[in-house]
Formats: sequence, C-alpha cells, structure tokens
Amino acid sequence: MRGGTELFPKITVGLDLGDRVSEVCEVDWRGREVGRGRVVTTRAGLREYFGGRARCRVVLEAGTHSPWVSRELEALGHEVVVGDPSRLYGGRRRKKKSDRLDARYLARQGRADVELVYPIRHRGEQAQRDLALIRARDQVVRSRTKLINHVRGAVKSVGGRIGRCSAEAFAKRARRELPGELREALLPLVELIEALTAQIRAYDRQVGRLVERYPEALRLMRITGVGPLTAVAYVLLVEDPWRFLRSREVGAYFGLVPRLDSSAGSEPQLRISKAGDELGRRLLISAAHYILGPHGPECDLRRYGEQICARGGKNAKKRAVVAVARKLAVLLHRLWLRGAVYDPDYQLRRRERRRLQLA
Repeated sequence: MRGGTELFPKITVGLDLGDRVSEVCEVDWRGREVGRGRVVTTRAGLREYFGGRARCRVVLEAGTHSPWVSRELEALGHEVVVGDPSRLYGGRRRKKKSDRLDARYLARQGRADVELVYPIRHRGEQAQRDLALIRARDQVVRSRTKLINHVRGAVKSVGGRIGRCSAEAFAKRARRELPGELREALLPLVELIEALTAQIRAYDRQVGRLVERYPEALRLMRITGVGPLTAVAYVLLVEDPWRFLRSREVGAYFGLVPRLDSSAGSEPQLRISKAGDELGRRLLISAAHYILGPHGPECDLRRYGEQICARGGKNAKKRAVVAVARKLAVLLHRLWLRGAVYDPDYQLRRRERRRLQLA
C-alpha cells in the first residue's frame, strides 16, 4: 500500500474544459473512481471546487481556456498537467465521446503515467499577452491580403488591371486605377485596405517596443532576413531556451522535421510534421525565402540551401527552403543560449581551418 501512495498522488482529477461548464472526474491512487462533478469555467468556480483542498494532480487538455485555468490551479497549490489533444487520443475518431468520458480518460491516464497525455507547457502570462499582439497583427495582414486579392480579381473580371505594387502602396494606386463601373462597389474596400495598412504600421511600432522588452531579440536580428517580428515571435514562442536539451530539438518544436513512419525496414520519405505553432513556422519559412532569394547575402545558411537545390529533383527549392528554416531555428537557439555574436561565415571558416590542418 505504501509503495502505491509514493508512486501516485492520492487523487488525480480529470478536468474536461468546456466554454461554460467543465466536467470533472476524480480517481484515487488505486484507479478507483471516487468523485464526479461539474465546475463553472470561471475563476470563482475553480476556486470554489479546488480551493482549500489537499494537493492533487489535475489533468486537462490544451485549448482556449487551458492557459489561464492551469495558472489558476497552480496558484491554488495543485499539480497541473496539460495534455496535447492532437496526440492524446492517437488521432483516431472515437466511437463513444462525451465530456464525462473525456474527463474519466484524462484522470486515468494522468494517474497511470503523465507521459501518456503528452504534456505540454504553457507560456507565461506576460509572454501570452505580447504574443497576442503579434497574432493580432498577423490576422490584420491576412485580412488585407484577401481584400487586395478580391479587388484585383474584380477589376480583372471587367477587363481592367491594377498595376504591380506593394501591399502598402496598393490603396493609393487602386484609387487611381479603379474602373468607373466598379468604383462604387470597390472604393469602400480600398478605404478599408488603407485603414488596415495604417493599423499594421501601428502594430509594427508596438513590435519595435517589444524588442526593447526582450533584448535577446536584438542578437537574433543580426541574421539578415530575421526582422523584429520574427525575432520577437521566436523569443516569445520558445520563451525558455533551456527547456531544450539540444538545439536540434527546436526544429521539431516548430514542426520543420519530417514525420516518421518506420516499420519492417520501410522508411518512406514523408512531409514535415507541421507540429507546434503555425505562425512561428511561417515566419521562419519566410526568413528562409529571403535568405535564398535574390537579395539574400552570401552566408552559411544560403550556401547550405544552395547545396540542396543543386541536388535537383522534384521540389528541390521547397526542400531547400524548409531545410534552411530548420537550420535557422537551430542557429537562433544557439545564439540565444550562448549569447554569441552571429558570424555568417562560421562554417566556411571552420571547414577552411580543418582543410589547412589536414594539408
């Protein structure tokens, strides 16, 4: 009996979060169900149910409410485990699904072994607030892109065309080149695009102020192609560089490594996993495109990508971009962890020194 109480917490609580009401299932260290209930998904509701009771393990899935709920429960003195829902159920469609069953499943898995729920760690409250600003900017940029594409398509449908220009200059140019028969319909959209562009500039100023709050981003911005937005987003998404045992793990964290499906000697080449944060991965890919593009400087990252392109084959350029993005994620982590100054030709000089030693 004593061995069991040492291995497991006395009570493990499965908490299936709902938008208004959350389902609760409690099991003891033997795996017996000892309690059922429902909790109002508010701070007051959580304090009423979990406050003033003995420390227990609370297992929940990552979702909209999980960041603040996990912080609230930790403040009440409980051990909190947040599971990855994309891996928790093996990606299979369940024949029977309900909030009660989910809470029971979370409680039993968490009691047996927390690794079975594929635990993740939520970032801090300040980092979450700052990251919300970057995500808001991203939504505004996407909205502007859709509106620009709609206006261009509508103009082409009547035989017109709006000349090539940057997204920032589109509203000014479109005002001059809108066909008369579409002006009444499209001018309000052009004005909206102009307002969104002004909002994006305001967001960019706020991102610039975030660089002052996170000085480590300045070191990362020394890599050509990594601007304030990418550097700050990287710092906020990683948050703690010491959480990774090896820098190479950062590539997998952003979903830039191939999926693995090895069985019976068969190892097919698969697409990247696309795990982790989609915005961070997209920013790294965008930086890789610049590094390999016509304006990218000569550096180790560019030479690495060009070697992959030189191999030829289908989708060689796409493979090179992903590979450079993955290598960039690792390099950013090493610079941040070591506090080192970026040397664009570090690998080139290293190979040259090795060649001279062998000569």
